[in-house]
Amino acid sequence: MSVGEADDAVLAAELPGDFRSAFAEVNGTTLHYVAGGVGEPLVLLPGWPVTWREFRHLMPLLAQRFRVIAVDLRGMGLSAKPESGYDKKTMAEDIYQLARHLGYSKISIAGHDIGSMVAFSYAVNHPEAIAKVAMMEVGHPDASLYGLKLLPSDGAPNLWWFALNQLNGLPEQLLAGRMRYVVDYIFEAHLVDRTKVGEADRQAYAQAYDTADAIRAGDGWFQTFDQDVADFKTYGKVSAPMLGLASPNNFAAMQGVWTQQGDDVRVAMIEACGHFLPIEQPEAVARELTDFFSSSVAAGGT
Repeated sequence: MSVGEADDAVLAAELPGDFRSAFAEVNGTTLHYVAGGVGEPLVLLPGWPVTWREFRHLMPLLAQRFRVIAVDLRGMGLSAKPESGYDKKTMAEDIYQLARHLGYSKISIAGHDIGSMVAFSYAVNHPEAIAKVAMMEVGHPDASLYGLKLLPSDGAPNLWWFALNQLNGLPEQLLAGRMRYVVDYIFEAHLVDRTKVGEADRQAYAQAYDTADAIRAGDGWFQTFDQDVADFKTYGKVSAPMLGLASPNNFAAMQGVWTQQGDDVRVAMIEACGHFLPIEQPEAVARELTDFFSSSVAAGGT
């Protein structure tokens, strides 16, 4: 057992709700996940540059009502880092097959950041297998990405990592062994209360992304945006009930996006936080998710 694997197993076991760390071979790759709680299945999908543990304060709150399954996406954390398959449609297929592997014919999903993109792709590509879907902070990649500015103005965020992570080979050379600088920068820039991510968590996230292989895999989520945009053009609206959760700085923009992408959409603001809603405001996020998902019906499962 690797150091990271042991650390995740210990952290999972410490969470209230009888959580355990496990692995599954699905869709030609290996996914790591942490599951606990009892009830209808609710899958949590994290983003960049974090892992399943961004939900660690949220998971025990949800476990009082749901069977919570937090997944390291393809290329993330303890999950395998294959050479390909980082388009969101393939990653959604990973989750679809994981649900089948666990015995579920229908699940609910809540995604944040990259995980939100995968959640949307799951909902439109597997409508028969989704009860409800929640998206946090971002939507599926679409053509608006081509309008991002190199030099943003009027207080718009500088999304420099979108460009850097598009490059083949260079990020690994620059950042291997140095991802702690990136992790610290992202949290300093995108948290309202920077103390919400302590030293142990920062070290864990940096370790998860610190190798050339891990950086390459994470970059894959960004390097497939062209394919994601092309796929999005073929999609209709999400038919399942959809919830969008956004921080105050992002609420107006995302409300306009999400309400156009589903037939039954509700959007809520999470106050006093930045981009990392589940980390800064787990209680508020848990209330919104519990209220939204509480009437979901998921068939089968163990």
